Amino acid sequence: MSKIVIALDYPSTEEALALAEKLRGRGLWMKVGMELFTLGGPEVVRALQNMGYEIFLDLKFHDIPNTVRGAVASAARLGAGLTTIHLSGGEEMCRAAVLGASAAPGLTVLGVTVLTSLSSEDLAADLALYGVDGAAPSPAALALNRAVAARNWGLRGIVCSPHEIETIKAACGSDFICLTPGIRLAGGATQDQKRVMTPGRAAALGSDFLVVGRAVTAAPDPEAACDLVLEDIAQAK
Repeated sequence: MSKIVIALDYPSTEEALALAEKLRGRGLWMKVGMELFTLGGPEVVRALQNMGYEIFLDLKFHDIPNTVRGAVASAARLGAGLTTIHLSGGEEMCRAAVLGASAAPGLTVLGVTVLTSLSSEDLAADLALYGVDGAAPSPAALALNRAVAARNWGLRGIVCSPHEIETIKAACGSDFICLTPGIRLAGGATQDQKRVMTPGRAAALGSDFLVVGRAVTAAPDPEAACDLVLEDIAQAK
């Protein structure tokens, strides 16, 4: 069954913890990303754990292999259930991250394929910076290639757009984890995401973890919005 992860992208720990308190009892995970972790550090993670939440520590590590290994080991010791690295860091870095996760049981490292804020035009512009002429791969093609590489490098799953779930599961296996940001309720604003999908549709396609942010956190009634997300998933089955 798909799990819902609420993205606590708040400028203060008080706001983040207040929302988490409101949403207790729904079987949710909580995402602590760069904004909140930079502000609140391990203490905010522990506060959420004390509320009974599993933690997705979304710090997207991308550095030399030894540094990433140490950072992932710290995430493991902190008790996070999920954390992320950028697959563009290459095989040696990714294998080092998997090794770092063995510092404590229970941590799964997911590789970021292509950010859901990026379009084909963005990828082409990035290649042009390096003097590469010709058409850039589509986000979907690049995500698939990186997902297959991630599996071969020992990772158990990836972060991808919900539009790429089917092809990645077909290539990497049904047990290969797909965590999908870019989840929006029908009719909701897409903000800076360019490849979005409703929670029910993403769950039906096989997303293992659905990251929901502003659709809930910026809603006038976050509790009601969260319940709409859960209902959308239930009705899609």
